[in-house]
Amino acid sequence: MKIVVCVKQVPDTKGGVKFKPDGTLDRGAMLAIMNPDDKAGLEAALKIKKENPGTEVTVVTMGLPKADDVLREALAMGADKAVLVTDRVLGGADTWATSQTLAGAIRNLEYDLVITGRQAIDGDTAQVGPQISERLDLPLVSYAEEIKIEGDSVVVKRQFEDRYHMLKVKMPCLITALAELGEDMYMTPGGIFDAYQTEVTVCGRKDLKDVTDDNLGLNGSPTKIAKASDRVAKGAGEKVVPDSPKEAVDYIVGKLAEKHVI
Repeated sequence: MKIVVCVKQVPDTKGGVKFKPDGTLDRGAMLAIMNPDDKAGLEAALKIKKENPGTEVTVVTMGLPKADDVLREALAMGADKAVLVTDRVLGGADTWATSQTLAGAIRNLEYDLVITGRQAIDGDTAQVGPQISERLDLPLVSYAEEIKIEGDSVVVKRQFEDRYHMLKVKMPCLITALAELGEDMYMTPGGIFDAYQTEVTVCGRKDLKDVTDDNLGLNGSPTKIAKASDRVAKGAGEKVVPDSPKEAVDYIVGKLAEKHVI
């Protein structure tokens, strides 16, 4: 069985956020981590690998050359292969262009199951996974919080508002992972050593299969950023001075009830 996991290197917001003049994130100037939902998807793939001997896990990312770091982390956790898609012409991509790029890279790989995170913390669109499934013409199951393999099918517990769905899908298919899907897995000393001995496959624009230039990078992105800022505007709020503790409690409870919190 072959599993492809898409991971993304995202800014570690604890270190601050920086923008380029065109409004896009200056990723080269920020500290970075593996996107949490993607890490949960990787952990799920590694669990499947453990339960199904012979399974091969390949991690794929699109980004700057320094995105090699998250691929090495994935290898140290137990992934078998890694692919870095990097090229200057791919910079500034929105979800449309990003999904085109990743699909073009995945077409060069063998896979039974593709796993992506639900969404990335630097965009929060939850669009790339579903868009990749459309590009690859794969059945999609989103918001997965549990995965089990049954023969040539996958059974997914899918989160849905106040309940969940149980879905059985024949592979190949694509699944987007919630954080709940992951089980804590860590790099091991031996895994770290092996990860830095493993060759990461690096590919660029010329290696993407069945992708046209007008769907790549900033120029191929229909979404345009009008303005970006690391400062969140906040309203003045409402200031109330109750005459007594009871009046204060009644006011707060009333507001909570009004907002349907209680």
